[in-house]
Amino acid sequence: MMRRLRHWGPGLLLLSPSLILLAIFVYGLIAWTTKVSVSDEHNARGSKGFVGLENYTKLFTNDINDRFTHSLKNLLLFTVVFLVGAMFFGLLWAFILERGIKAEGFFRTIYLFPMAVSFVASGVVWRWLMNPNKGDNAGGLNAVLGSLGLDFAQSTWWTNPNWGMASMAIPAIWQLSGYVMALFLAGFRGIPQELREAAAMDGASTYRLYRNVIFPQLTPVALSALIILGHMSMKMFDLIMSVSGPQWLTEVPAIYVWQTLLTSDYAKAAAISIILLLLVAVVIVPYLIYTNRQEKNA
Repeated sequence: MMRRLRHWGPGLLLLSPSLILLAIFVYGLIAWTTKVSVSDEHNARGSKGFVGLENYTKLFTNDINDRFTHSLKNLLLFTVVFLVGAMFFGLLWAFILERGIKAEGFFRTIYLFPMAVSFVASGVVWRWLMNPNKGDNAGGLNAVLGSLGLDFAQSTWWTNPNWGMASMAIPAIWQLSGYVMALFLAGFRGIPQELREAAAMDGASTYRLYRNVIFPQLTPVALSALIILGHMSMKMFDLIMSVSGPQWLTEVPAIYVWQTLLTSDYAKAAAISIILLLLVAVVIVPYLIYTNRQEKNA
């Protein structure tokens, strides 16, 4: 016992402040939120008792105008468009830089610059760029399209009842595709040169080289990028709020939680938060298990 204490004691002592803070402000708050989500604390007067999963079932069966399921559909559409766009442009830019171009450092900086801008600041700019007005009152991108004689291409952007959330993903793609580019570029540069040389000696064309040798090596990078971006999209709040505000057309669970808290319906807000936490866990936990197995097998 004393040997174990001497072996683990100094490390635990150094980690104890972080462990205590983590236990209180992460797991402690998750436990408290879970407790509130199964109570009837629907106002500032406090909770009267335990109601089980009633708050969860009401979100799916008895929510006003199916608001929660509507926010989940918006989140799904936003996430799909955001992931596809960010992954496509990130890979495209990384591929161009990997092939070797002049002023690579300049272009790399240009692509990465949006990451340095806060979501709130970029959201304010994109709100102006995606001005839904057309014709003489057009502004932002619609005004540019009108001046080029492309009036048919003008859009109502985030106010469109069918594809408003898809256009809401455009600012997120612009801001985070540079991050994906950095991941893929690091993946390209991490591929051993011997693999390229061996493929060239076997007579592989450039197409075959990338399809059969290089791109398969980028699978772990692509998976990491998908997990990180998917996690971020589920909690997207500040960017959407900065562009559209608390609108029905662009409401996602994170915004629904905020608006529910404003009405002091703490139990309902806690239930939405736990569901959102579970959605994030569904994305992240399998990835963590997979990476741990890969590390053990390596």
